Amino acid sequence: MPEYDAIVYDLDGTLVRLDVDWDDVRARCVAVMDARGVDVGGADIWEIRQIADDHNALDRIDEVIAEFERDGAMSADKLPLAGDLPANVPVGVCSLNDESACRIALELYGLDRHVDVVVGRGTVETVKPDPEGLLYALDELGVAPGRALFVGDSASDREAARNAGMAFQWVRDRA
Repeated sequence: MPEYDAIVYDLDGTLVRLDVDWDDVRARCVAVMDARGVDVGGADIWEIRQIADDHNALDRIDEVIAEFERDGAMSADKLPLAGDLPANVPVGVCSLNDESACRIALELYGLDRHVDVVVGRGTVETVKPDPEGLLYALDELGVAPGRALFVGDSASDREAARNAGMAFQWVRDRA
């Protein structure tokens, strides 16, 4: 692997696995929107966020999602890669999860001591695959995108890295 001046990791599915029942999250989000007279049909959680934004309900939906994520972070499973965070370069986390949930999960396993910046949903205005979160993390780390690597587990992670001008590597399950 080439040398990088910083490595940024996705959180859920990369360093830890949050204990979240996403079907329950969706059901609660649907109930919030139903109470506002908005039928979201078969929309997934992230589509519901977009619909909620159009109906001035995004803050409430994000509160619901964050509550489940924080609870799930308290019983997250540590994944193998979490044991291999580098000590020789700055490390960041950029996640679609709420920033507070990210911090809970990192603290649970002492990973917060090895992470220099945490960017979650709510830290910046947009979510992956928009590059804003990654660029914010790199700015905080003082590293140019072309000198950094993003490690993740999803197509939106890969797209976010590309959009930010960063190298990307898929996480490998080494369990």
